Amino acid sequence: MGKRKEESISKPRSHKRQRQEYTNEHSEDSNEEENLSSESNFSSLSSVGEVGIIESIQLKNFMCHSMLGPFQFGSNINFVVGNNGSGKSSVLTALIVGLGGKATATNRGSALKMFVRDGETSADISITLRNQGRDAFKPEVYGSSIIVNQHINLDGSRSYRLKSKSGTLVSSKKEELIGILDHFNIQVDNPVSVLTQEMSKHFLQSKNEGDKYKFFMKATQLEQMKEDYSYIMKTKENTCNQIEQGVERLQELKLLYCEKRERFKSIGFLSDMRSHLEDLKHKMAWAVVSEMEKEIQPIKEGIRAEEENAKKFIQKIEECQVKVNEAEKKYKAIQDKLITIGEEAKALQPQCISLKADVQARRKAVSEAEVLYNRFKIEFKRLGKDDEQLCKRIEELKSSANQISEPEKLERQRKIAHLREQLKAFHDEEIMIGQQMEQFQQAIYKCKEENTRLRREDLEMKQTLETKQRQLRELRDSKTNTLKRFGPHMPAFLEAVETAYREGRFRHKPIGPLGAFIHPKDAELTLAVESCLKGLVQAFCCDNHSDERNLQLLMLKHYPRGFRPQIIVNKFQNQVYDVRHSGVNHPEFPSVLTALEIDHAVVANCLIDVRGIERILLIKNSRIAREVMQGNKPPRNCREAFTAEGDQVFERRYYSSDYVRPKFLSKDVEAEISHLEEEIKNKKQQMTASQQRLCSIQNEIRLNEEHLQGHRRHQKDLQIKIRRTNAEIADLENIEEHQSVDICALEEEAEENKGKMESVKKDMQEQSRKMEELKSILQEAEKKLEEMKEKIHQVEEIAGPIKDELNEADSEVGNSKRRLQHYQDKQKEHLACIKRHKDLLAAKEKELEEKTAQARQIYSERIEVSRTVKSLDAEMNRLRERINSENVRHGNREEIVQQFHDAKERYEDANNKVKNLKKFIKLLEEIMTQRFKIYRHFLRLLSLRCKLYFDHLLRIRACSGKILFDHKNETLSITVQPREEDKAALNDMRSLSGGERSFSTVCFILSLWSITESPFRCLDEFDVYMDMVNRRIAMDMILKVADSQRHRQFILLTPQTMSSLPTSSHIRILRMQDPERGQRTLKFKNRNDKEQDE
Repeated sequence: MGKRKEESISKPRSHKRQRQEYTNEHSEDSNEEENLSSESNFSSLSSVGEVGIIESIQLKNFMCHSMLGPFQFGSNINFVVGNNGSGKSSVLTALIVGLGGKATATNRGSALKMFVRDGETSADISITLRNQGRDAFKPEVYGSSIIVNQHINLDGSRSYRLKSKSGTLVSSKKEELIGILDHFNIQVDNPVSVLTQEMSKHFLQSKNEGDKYKFFMKATQLEQMKEDYSYIMKTKENTCNQIEQGVERLQELKLLYCEKRERFKSIGFLSDMRSHLEDLKHKMAWAVVSEMEKEIQPIKEGIRAEEENAKKFIQKIEECQVKVNEAEKKYKAIQDKLITIGEEAKALQPQCISLKADVQARRKAVSEAEVLYNRFKIEFKRLGKDDEQLCKRIEELKSSANQISEPEKLERQRKIAHLREQLKAFHDEEIMIGQQMEQFQQAIYKCKEENTRLRREDLEMKQTLETKQRQLRELRDSKTNTLKRFGPHMPAFLEAVETAYREGRFRHKPIGPLGAFIHPKDAELTLAVESCLKGLVQAFCCDNHSDERNLQLLMLKHYPRGFRPQIIVNKFQNQVYDVRHSGVNHPEFPSVLTALEIDHAVVANCLIDVRGIERILLIKNSRIAREVMQGNKPPRNCREAFTAEGDQVFERRYYSSDYVRPKFLSKDVEAEISHLEEEIKNKKQQMTASQQRLCSIQNEIRLNEEHLQGHRRHQKDLQIKIRRTNAEIADLENIEEHQSVDICALEEEAEENKGKMESVKKDMQEQSRKMEELKSILQEAEKKLEEMKEKIHQVEEIAGPIKDELNEADSEVGNSKRRLQHYQDKQKEHLACIKRHKDLLAAKEKELEEKTAQARQIYSERIEVSRTVKSLDAEMNRLRERINSENVRHGNREEIVQQFHDAKERYEDANNKVKNLKKFIKLLEEIMTQRFKIYRHFLRLLSLRCKLYFDHLLRIRACSGKILFDHKNETLSITVQPREEDKAALNDMRSLSGGERSFSTVCFILSLWSITESPFRCLDEFDVYMDMVNRRIAMDMILKVADSQRHRQFILLTPQTMSSLPTSSHIRILRMQDPERGQRTLKFKNRNDKEQDE
């Protein structure tokens, strides 16, 4: 075959087996033999061939055979035996043609159509190549075998079908086959790889040493290298001739350029005047614009000042409105307060009546208790007089008596009463302080709850604002790149998918996001479609699970966890499903499938399989949707429906949509941006108000906490005072009166009288206690009654000032409204004035735009002009007159300028081309010098290896010989001495017998095998001229070489029976059936036929 196209290989090559080369060309023969033997030993340890060997071949209507095969070849040695005409050479010819070789390379025909069996319209060849191990070609696509099918038509055309082991069609391109052959290093046109019968005969019978040299060069592919180098050198020679011609032409162009340049300089001043005139025209155009702008500027400044004043009016109106609102709020609060006070006073009246009745009942009980107490008191006084007389009698008998001063006792009791009153006041104040502290604590608790709620709402508003701002950025980005609507990661991710697909990591390119391929026909149904599809809008679709795994790996690099789009595995098809019988068909309302324009059949099928869009109706009105789905039985094949607001309607259920507006499928991006900007503005205003309220709450909490701390300090002071007062009362009450000792004489009588007094005293004390309790209860009731009266009195006193405040608030509301109306009227007048000025400005600006457009047509860039229009016009007229007079003197200026620029451009272009070609030739000479050195070195190495291996093989038969290479004259001569004893006299191959010549040829071919690489070797009738002895020796040599190279396949064609071969698992013999009688023959044409295979 010819040169391979490197770019036809779609996948990077695996690590291939490197060719073994010898770099020391001066090594001795013995060292070379040691290397050969070590190489043989190493090769014998290698495994069976894994890639590129022929597993089977089958022919149909090929040459004169209707059907041959399939032939299953072994991985090492294969003998194809059979009589002449049985089809051995047909198999070899089919191998060459089936793997892309030309018809002329087979030496069996000049055109492909000659291989079609007579009477048939086409022929077929099927070849199976092994594809295993680490060097396999696209194993994930082809598997462990590659099937190459070739179909040859009668008109000479042919087509390829490359299949995987399972029979799946992978490719029908010849470039794919070339890539496979290059990957496996298969060269069907190399005679060392495939030696046909005709080529073998020609080689054996040829006496021309030049033919042998050409055979060697072609076998080692050095001939191709040489031809490439010759072509390069010829191209270099042609380029040098072009450079010489270019230098001559360059001189002519330079002279022409110099001539045109001198003429161009002579009219330079005229060009300057024209340029100056053009500049004046430009300035004139923009000077008109500048003057109009100066006229417009005062109008704009006036409007700007008036708008600033309008802002002040708006500010005044807002302030007045705030005051009106505050006055109305104040009026409402005072009115509510007055109503509340009236209700409080009304509510206290029943309680006051009840307390009065209770006080009267208590007073009656106290009076009855006092009567009974007085009775006991009188009795006690009587007994006291008796006791007093006894005591006087006893006192007279006492030698001394201790008397307690009554004034001291009264003073002590007065102090105790005073301290108790203070204690009661302290207790009352402590209770009041406790109530106030409780009120402050409740106020702080409520404020903190409100603070927490506001903070939570503020956080939620911030999150919502960030989300909307992110959506706004995505929408703005989508104006330049629509894919960014599906997320900021989407463009980069799709680019990574495209790169991975080009690298062959996907069998079929994933499709997505699905939303990019669908377009609602009715814009009002966009929200309904998004509510129906939800996350499927961002989903991707893969043909198989292998592609899905690769897509998942890509998503890991581009998407954070939790934000990866959904991946759907669905077999790709080019046709949309037929859903006419399974889909809903309503006369008024469309289904989701019919309401969408879907760009890709795979997307439509995916949505049908996953979401069932052919069975979902879209109904704009929610009421009608309820009637259709829930009024009676839903339409046939209808599962659910969606409204224009995105609500989902089932037969017995209805779900409101969470979506407000479409996010991915909307066509009006500007409207979406406007909506989002308005929402963001409102949300920021809400956040500002919330922050103000939050600051107010925090200040209120701080003030209440300060009051609470002050009350707590006051409460502690009161508790200290209460403890001190209790201690003083206890000290005064613990003073005991000491009584004197009774006189013994009067003791009995005094004791009896005292017993009565004690009894009466106890009754009196009991009655006194009851009376005190009743008095205490009466005092409490009277206190409550007084408090109630005081409350009623306070309420009546409070109501008076509040009524006055209500009148003042009403007056304030009226004044605020009048001020508001005044400023509103002023604002209307001011806005009308602004409108008049703006209309004038609009007319002026429209005129300015027209002038500006005219100026841009004259000169696109703005020019700042300080001169007036009048002065510019006068100067332009003077320049025009002068230019006209100069044109009459010099002729056509434009033609002179054009000729100068053309001559300059041609000269510079030619000069650059000559320089670039000289650089190229210099670089090419350096490269080719290095290449020729490597080529000659490589040629010497291969020649030396071939010599040594040839000599080594001849010694096996006790012969000697050598190969002489004359690279200068391109000849190759082989000399052989059949016996070792006549070693001094080497004979030319022409003097050898046919068998000896065939044996020598086999040795030469085996030598070429040692320096070339190919997964298989094919020989056709290699032993045709050998006797039994030479055939046996040659066969042993081939078997030994094949056994040492288990990784390589050998296919040997011979008419011999091969019954003497040893039994081995590495040897397979394929016996061809004898030819049928009357078998047709091929119609061969002359080699000079011009028909060529495609």
